[in-house]
Amino acid sequence: MHRTDSWTTATVARCVDRTPTVREIELVIEGEAPSWTPGSHIDVRVQLRARQETRSYSLVGLPDGRALRIAVKRLDDGRGGSTYMHSLVPGARVAVAAPENHFELDLACAQTLLIAGGIGVTPLVGMAHRLAERGAWVSMCLAARRDEELAFADDLRAILGDRLRTFVSERGERLDFAAEFAHLGAGAQVYLCGPVPMLEAARAAWSAAEHRPAHLRYETFGGSGRFAAQPFRVRVPRHAIDIIVAPGCSVLDALEEAGVAVLSDCRRGECGLCALDVLQVDGELDHRDVFLSASQKEQGKTFCTCVSRVAGAGATLVLDSAYRSDTAMMGS
Repeated sequence: MHRTDSWTTATVARCVDRTPTVREIELVIEGEAPSWTPGSHIDVRVQLRARQETRSYSLVGLPDGRALRIAVKRLDDGRGGSTYMHSLVPGARVAVAAPENHFELDLACAQTLLIAGGIGVTPLVGMAHRLAERGAWVSMCLAARRDEELAFADDLRAILGDRLRTFVSERGERLDFAAEFAHLGAGAQVYLCGPVPMLEAARAAWSAAEHRPAHLRYETFGGSGRFAAQPFRVRVPRHAIDIIVAPGCSVLDALEEAGVAVLSDCRRGECGLCALDVLQVDGELDHRDVFLSASQKEQGKTFCTCVSRVAGAGATLVLDSAYRSDTAMMGS
C-alpha cells in the first residue's frame, strides 16, 4: 500500500539521449512549474502490463519555473519502469506528484565533495550548479563503467572545470574513498548517490577517517546488489502463499499481486516500512537496501521486500507478514 499524494498531469516536451542508456525527459505541467530545491525528486506513475506503479526520479539541474527534468537509465532486466519511461515521446502525458526533497543540500558547509556512480549523478547536477554559483568550495567525483556512460559529464565540466574528476572502471580506474576523504578538512560534507556497494565502501572509509557521521549524506538506488537477479521462491505461511519472484519483479510487487497487503513508501530500500521478518532462507540474502544496519543484514532476520532478493540455485525465502488477525479484530 503505497502512500498517495496529490497528482497532476504532465506533458512530455522533449527527450534527449544523454548516454546510450540514459534518456533525459523534460516534463511540462500546465501553469507555473512547482518550486523545488537541488536533491528533490518526483514520483511518476508508470504503466506496467495491466497495472500502474510508482517510480521516483531525481530532478536534474536547477528550477526554471517552466519544466521539470528527469533522467532515466534503461534497465533491460529491470522491473519495467525504465522501459516504459523510455517509450515516452513528446506529447505523451503522465501523472506526476509534487516534488519532495529527502536529500536537501546544506549550503552552510565550507567544503563539499559530490560523488556520483552512474545514474546517481542526477540529483548532484543541481547541487554542483547551486554551490558553484554561490562561489562555495565544491569538487566532484563521477564514476561509470564506460566512458559513454558518464552522463552529464560535459555539463558538469562546464560548471566545475578541473574540480570534476571522472573514474571509468573499463579503463581500470577506481575511486579511492580513503584518499578522497583524507584531503577533506574537519567539518567537510559529502553528498553521494550511487549503487549500494559504492555506498557501503564510502561509509566504511568515512568512518575510518573519523569524519562526522552526519556529514556523509546519500541516496541510492536499490536495483544493484551483490548477485545478478534470478528467480526465487517466496513462501508466507500465514497466508498460505507460495510464489515465484521473477528477475524483473520485486518481492513487494509479487506479494501484492498475490493479495498480501504490505505497507510501503519509498520503494527504494530507504525507509524500511516494507521490511518483513525472515523465518527461513535457503540461499543467500542479497540485501539491496540502505535501511538495515550492517549487523542486521548479517543476522538475516529482516528483509526489505521492495528491493532485496535471494541468490542461489533453488533459493527459497520464508517470510512472516506484518498482518495479525488479533490486531485486525481489535480494530474492527
